[in-house]
Amino acid sequence: MTTSLLWIPVTLAAAAAQTGRNATQRRLTETIGTVGATQVRFLYGFPFALLALVVMNLVTGEDVPGPNATFLTYALTGAVTQILATALMLAAMRERAFSVVTAYTKTEPVQVAVFGLFLLGDHLTPAMALAIAVATSGVVLMSLKPGTSLTSSGVKPVVFGLASGAFFALAAIGFRGAILSLDHGSPLIRASTTLVWGLGLQTAILLVWLGLFDRKALMASFAAWRPSLGAGFLGALASQFWFIGFALTTAANVRTLALVEVLMAQAVSHRFLAQATTRRELAGMLLILAGVGFLLLAQR
Repeated sequence: MTTSLLWIPVTLAAAAAQTGRNATQRRLTETIGTVGATQVRFLYGFPFALLALVVMNLVTGEDVPGPNATFLTYALTGAVTQILATALMLAAMRERAFSVVTAYTKTEPVQVAVFGLFLLGDHLTPAMALAIAVATSGVVLMSLKPGTSLTSSGVKPVVFGLASGAFFALAAIGFRGAILSLDHGSPLIRASTTLVWGLGLQTAILLVWLGLFDRKALMASFAAWRPSLGAGFLGALASQFWFIGFALTTAANVRTLALVEVLMAQAVSHRFLAQATTRRELAGMLLILAGVGFLLLAQR
């Protein structure tokens, strides 16, 4: 496989690791609450990311690139917008509109493509645009249940969901911009350096926030350190692969292929939760696969 196509297995690995992290975090919410479980991915993921960067430095002998003003601006933008995206997603889910929220947050690839074009100059061909539209429509179809619409749960979940998708898109663009702004290093070392800075900033921000406004959740996450380590490791592993993907190709390519995570989550639900797959969900899966297929063909 050529280096130009290495982003494909890297993104698939990221989606698999994130599916595992989400399952672990879901269990943690039962013991330490939603906010506590959310910050686990940053607090407990940071040491693993730092360790990975140190090992890479020792094995490859590459110097770790130092930050510059552009890098710090992009990294801080990615860190803050990812936190805001998560908060908005959780706020929308508190409105009891999980399926609608999923549909809106998964418009992220469309928004990534737009932001990437205007902010980073990432090229978008008509074939890639078609792939993004088809795959995203599959997620929307899977997320909506019979007798519901995108606005059936009210305006608030719609606004929060779209805003969440927009901030997730900006986070992807911010982190890709940070990776590209480093002045030297292989894609691997630049991705790992950016991940350490991103998780470090997010950990610091959330520690201060929770220390001031939600000490109970913070203390609970410290008490549940054993299961949190697993979530942190999987989170750092997923992020490592996401960032390598961002270093190799456009964020739009990565986040569109990442929609296979929806299929992985469906498989987990079917296997471990004994949830049947409906015809609507099957049709949505086929659209996602068709969109991903179009995307891969567009790379040839």
